[in-house]
Amino acid sequence: MALHQVDLSAFTPQIFNIFGERTPLLTAGDRVACNTMTIGWCQLGRVWRVPTCTVYSRPSLHTLGYMESSDYFTVSILPESMQDALHFCGTKSGRDVDKFAACGLTVTYGAGDAPYIAEAEWVLVCKKLYVQDLDPACMLDQGPIDRHYADGDWHRVYVGQVVEVYKG
Repeated sequence: MALHQVDLSAFTPQIFNIFGERTPLLTAGDRVACNTMTIGWCQLGRVWRVPTCTVYSRPSLHTLGYMESSDYFTVSILPESMQDALHFCGTKSGRDVDKFAACGLTVTYGAGDAPYIAEAEWVLVCKKLYVQDLDPACMLDQGPIDRHYADGDWHRVYVGQVVEVYKG
């Protein structure tokens, strides 16, 4: 039997398609304080024989402090009807405003007291396994440096084991 090319969107699981179509929210913190922000980069797969979700955050962003102080993080996909809340969370800083209150979002908690958004359609609760800053010396192509790192604010990479999944 000969192999034939298939449309990637027909081959990938539903969650991969959703991450390609909608912007996820990264949330971290605990029951005392937490923050959420939009992320444009997110990878799903298996590493070290466990299901993983890899996210990226710049050190200059407010959420990074919560990522650093927490053992868990969550990735949520809001319903399409909540695009105003998504836009707000992607353009305002948690240093200046309580995004959850401003958008009417309900924070609830998963494994490890990881905060997530109750109104989401999908939620991945992840336990941090690995953290590393992207290294400019390891870039093989100058294009991404010119496009994304002109200011030198390189992303920090977080690989988390997916320990819970919620679907609305």
